[in-house]
Amino acid sequence: MVLRDARESAGLTQLEVAEQMEWSLSKVIRIENGDVTIAPNDLRPLLSFLGVKDRTIVADMLATAKIARTRQTQRHVWYQTPEFREHLTDGTRRLIEYEAEASSIHSYSVFHIPGPLQIPSYSEALMNMWRDEMSEEQRRVRLDGRQRRHDGVLGRIGSLRMTALLDESVFMRAVGGPQIFADQLQEILRLEERKLVSIRMFPFSADAALSYNAGFDILFIGADNDLSNAVMYRESGVSDEIVEDHAITERHYRRYQKLWEAARSEVETVQFVNKRIRDLTGQKI
Repeated sequence: MVLRDARESAGLTQLEVAEQMEWSLSKVIRIENGDVTIAPNDLRPLLSFLGVKDRTIVADMLATAKIARTRQTQRHVWYQTPEFREHLTDGTRRLIEYEAEASSIHSYSVFHIPGPLQIPSYSEALMNMWRDEMSEEQRRVRLDGRQRRHDGVLGRIGSLRMTALLDESVFMRAVGGPQIFADQLQEILRLEERKLVSIRMFPFSADAALSYNAGFDILFIGADNDLSNAVMYRESGVSDEIVEDHAITERHYRRYQKLWEAARSEVETVQFVNKRIRDLTGQKI
């Protein structure tokens, strides 16, 4: 797309454009991907910032933008359709946008397996814990969204790398019962074998303090570990949000790294998970 090429030619990141234009990073991503149209009044200053000065190119892009707005040809991705907009929070929809663009995702959880790694039966059992706090329609839509996120992650094997730092309690909490949880752990091992995710367990015996958050994800857009292109998603009680503040995101990522180093290694974690599966299913060595 012309805007993406112009930004890259100018040596700018999507986050730098977002800050200059006073937009969210997700808006820049959606515009570059063609998921949303851009108003001519927004396009003019954007082109100026990107250094696009050729009058013919500018006029053509403005005309295209006007036609797109007039005809309302905005293309909706699944999570922006009315059904999902009604039942998914704004934070969750923005998280899904970032998951589709991220080069790496680092997830930390003390309660459950991260959403993109969940199998349907585990997701359903987890959602059932909150059945009294949501309608059946909301539950159905959220389960559908969870499965789409899982499929989207699988479709990006080779271009996406994940790490998952999970408290030992996650592995001990058999959500859905022994067989469903064993199947979920098998899926984790399968994804680990396919080099999509690296998993470490933070044991009860670790001589290090837990993070002050129950769970969060750090997503890098572009170069891996370039914190200028990182955002954070976090859940707190019944709310969730995307955080684009550099200082907050960096503080959480540094904390994640310390916990990662204090956790069991990937090899030790896989061994623990295999033993946990045997315990759940009654298998013998």
